[in-house]
Amino acid sequence: MMQPLPADLTLVIPCYNEAPNVAPLIEGVKRALEGMKWEIVFVDDNSPDGTAQAVEESAQADPRVRLIRRVGRRGLSSAVIEGALSSTAPVIAVMDGDLQHDEAILRDLVSPLLENRADIAVASRHVEGGDSSGLANRWRHMLSQAGIKLAQSILPMTLSDPMSGFFAMRRPVFEQAVPRLTGTGFKILLELVLSVPHTARLIEVPFVFRPRVAGESKLSPLVMVQFLGMLIERACGGWLPTRFVIFAAVGLVGIAVNLLISETARFAGANFQISQVVGTACAILVNFQLNNRVTYLDRPLRGKRWLPGLCIFVTGATIGAFGNIGVAQLLYDTHGHWSRASAAGAVIGVVWNYAIASTLVWR
Repeated sequence: MMQPLPADLTLVIPCYNEAPNVAPLIEGVKRALEGMKWEIVFVDDNSPDGTAQAVEESAQADPRVRLIRRVGRRGLSSAVIEGALSSTAPVIAVMDGDLQHDEAILRDLVSPLLENRADIAVASRHVEGGDSSGLANRWRHMLSQAGIKLAQSILPMTLSDPMSGFFAMRRPVFEQAVPRLTGTGFKILLELVLSVPHTARLIEVPFVFRPRVAGESKLSPLVMVQFLGMLIERACGGWLPTRFVIFAAVGLVGIAVNLLISETARFAGANFQISQVVGTACAILVNFQLNNRVTYLDRPLRGKRWLPGLCIFVTGATIGAFGNIGVAQLLYDTHGHWSRASAAGAVIGVVWNYAIASTLVWR
């Protein structure tokens, strides 16, 4: 068996349910990088389709192929960070495992970095020679374009495709950015570009986004919610965590559910107290489920962990409600301003519930 040489390039591939794509992707990388010293690190979030096993089979035949298998957590951004930090190569590249990224341009992407002519290279669908027709449908095109416009509004440098998942960086630049990364969500390139020094040299390489062959699309409304949360965090200078932004947005949905259910119960003949209890209970359940599916998408509660998590969440939310009322009442008695007292109580309640959720429920 061949002995691997120290790699000049580490290619990180975050994957979930990509088993059929593993072998053809590795063969494509071998052709594209022939003559170069490289390694591939697949970071698999415990895919149920056997992706890890497919990688292991390839790794037995080629020691340049490595696997990081993560159990109990998910997330593209954190997978990229872990994969990159597992290597020592001077250049790190990232691409998806769904065969939509054209591995044939890898040499063009990484050569300027290896020659120290650039610090970041992005494979772009939106420069001359690039194409995004491989996006599955009009909905994905719309989500992608909306994300690009929002991202470009806060970027410190010109980048035509900030939603790209196909890019490369020199290791020193990546390591400068790591302490500022949250590791949440699916758009790691944007967070990296916002975290590197403004003097970083960026180039774009055109590529054609190919139609999906197998696996699951990572672009969804849930991903866009996380993406918006990250943009708000960055727009606030980083002092407002992405997860808290999403948690607060979920709370607003809970308020709407509470009002709707309460009014429906009242219309059905329930008295005020009963309608409020029913509305509050439904709102807490909706908040719990949305947080489990959106806010804490990378660490969802399943199986035996779901019911204990719900009980802790309900207990914490109940205590938070009393705290909310108590703070609001105190401020109202002191200053006599209804709306400000209510707003302060609501803020205290959200912060309390977030602390409980992050430390006790979704640890």
